[in-house]
Amino acid sequence: MTALSGTVIAAHGRHYLVDADDQKLQCVTRGKKSDVAVGDIVNLKLTSANQGVIESIAERKTLLYRSDQYKSKLLAANVTQLFIVVATEPGFADDLISRSLVAAEAAGVAAHIVLNKTDVAEALPKTRERLQAYAALGYPIHEVSARTQPQAACATLQPLLDGQSTILIGQSGMGKSSLINLLVPDAEIATREISAALDTGKHTTTFTRLYKTDSNTAIIDSPGFQEFGLYHLTEGMLERAFVEFAPHLGQCKYYNCHHNNEPHCAVRAAVQSGQIAAMRHALYLQLVHESSQTLY
Repeated sequence: MTALSGTVIAAHGRHYLVDADDQKLQCVTRGKKSDVAVGDIVNLKLTSANQGVIESIAERKTLLYRSDQYKSKLLAANVTQLFIVVATEPGFADDLISRSLVAAEAAGVAAHIVLNKTDVAEALPKTRERLQAYAALGYPIHEVSARTQPQAACATLQPLLDGQSTILIGQSGMGKSSLINLLVPDAEIATREISAALDTGKHTTTFTRLYKTDSNTAIIDSPGFQEFGLYHLTEGMLERAFVEFAPHLGQCKYYNCHHNNEPHCAVRAAVQSGQIAAMRHALYLQLVHESSQTLY
């Protein structure tokens, strides 16, 4: 059996599609292991002309995943940046944006916010106002209209994508698919091929997939989701993932301060003075509570 290495470009259950030297191979793992993520570099052995068995996963530079009380779901490995796609309409959830930003910080991945559908003029001022809270934290916000100004959208985003491995996430209806089709030539054809290879049906959008646009650039599309559980992050990881907490950490009276109701807490003082948004502090407490519920 021939040994090869390649990049996982799609995953569905325990079935994976691996790109090895521009050859698409349908692969499975040995036994019941299913801890392979899209973006993983894997070593595999061919079992037939277009099929293989994944033997091992190369060391990951980064790993993004979601988790709830009972299980975790891998999003992608070896990504260098995360694009959170929001829109003027339908409304987006601040909770999902903040959780995505926390996940990116914890994983060591750069985060950007892409505001799509800027052509919906009446909703634009209020949307910009909502996003100002994230801009104030230092997260870049890029405004585009995939449908009405496709060339301008490409001109805005393409330089940011070059040489990077970028995952796009967002709730359903934000226009993520329109952006992918703009940024990835023949994305729809590639998706049909991937679906057929994974035997998931031609119109499925329920799996993550990676498109290589050149030898150094990858764009990863993920299914729309409403929930972003971060049960796997410890309290220490969480406090460091809120970038605005950084100047205040270590300034509390008690070294093991939970930033909840302890006296002389520097983080809570910063919330009261407006340096930290109350919404973000409330999310921090919620995430700490969730991480304490973990059963798996």
